[in-house]
Amino acid sequence: RWFLKVICTEILIMRARFGIIEIPRSIESARENARLAEKHGFDMVGVADSQSLFRELFVTLSVIGGATEKPILGPTVTNPVTRHPAVMASSLASIQEVSGGRAFLGIATGDSAIYNLGERPRGLAGLREYVEVLRCLFRGENTEFDGKTIHTQWIANMELPEVPIYIAAEGPKTLELAGEIADGVFCGMGFSTDVAKLTLEHIAKGAKRSGRTLADIDVWALGRVNVGEDREALVNEIRMELASTAHHAFRFTQKGKLVPPQFADGIREVQRGYKPAHHEDLGESPNAQLMQDPELLAYMVDRFAVLGSPDDCVAQIRRIREAGIHQILFTGFVDDRPGLIEALGRDVFPRCRN
Repeated sequence: RWFLKVICTEILIMRARFGIIEIPRSIESARENARLAEKHGFDMVGVADSQSLFRELFVTLSVIGGATEKPILGPTVTNPVTRHPAVMASSLASIQEVSGGRAFLGIATGDSAIYNLGERPRGLAGLREYVEVLRCLFRGENTEFDGKTIHTQWIANMELPEVPIYIAAEGPKTLELAGEIADGVFCGMGFSTDVAKLTLEHIAKGAKRSGRTLADIDVWALGRVNVGEDREALVNEIRMELASTAHHAFRFTQKGKLVPPQFADGIREVQRGYKPAHHEDLGESPNAQLMQDPELLAYMVDRFAVLGSPDDCVAQIRRIREAGIHQILFTGFVDDRPGLIEALGRDVFPRCRN
């Protein structure tokens, strides 16, 4: 029995899991895409939070929670600026109730949601404080925030599990913070083997600070995806996503992020020109126009995307798994979202699950 238990544990640890982020351009499309993702075996459905550009996060999550039965679901990702922690805790606990215990929180320092309001990120100290306050609120406890006593006392009477917290992280310090205080992490440093190795090292370092190990953290890689036979067309379709990645992943510094020197200035140029008001716009958007340098574009694809034919995508996912990351959260903000979801679920995932 002991041997069987060990074998079963190893199988569970090694099983790949896949998620997809939904940008709610309409409530109906978000619901139908989530249903389709569930049908095709996605384990996670996340919803982007950018109130100035997309439909409301928690309204969308509520609809998706009622329309699905299996995937875990939550913000991917929200921020500690636009929502008071008591509002956030109450909203997430409500989604936990609607979904029957499938909710999670994905959070980071903030991007388009805050820039479109003229706000600035709270920074890592602010993110740490916010997460600590949420922990108390999820337990129904009184706590302090901005010098005031706050509570969400109704949550204490819930019989469902506490909502797990995932931090989206791209730099060494944020990865370490996630390893220290979060239940999980969405790693945005890229998919390449050297980047995956460094990512896991930083998460493990943070975990050690709180008496944990890497095995205690639910680690997901976060990146772009597109599936098809015409590579040039696939790359062209996600240029705005790659511009978004250049803008965000290297926003505060390139230090410690394994950026080749020849691409440092090109990334800064994209960052200077990036327009939050057109964040993840489809088609030939102003942000897509920023990705004109063919060498920089190729580098961003190789580092941050799973892209190509089904065979290509399977091979790339297997390399990511060989590097030690077995769960991947994809964006794939393309025109034919249903087609992409079906291609991944039908032609890619079954070949690299275990």
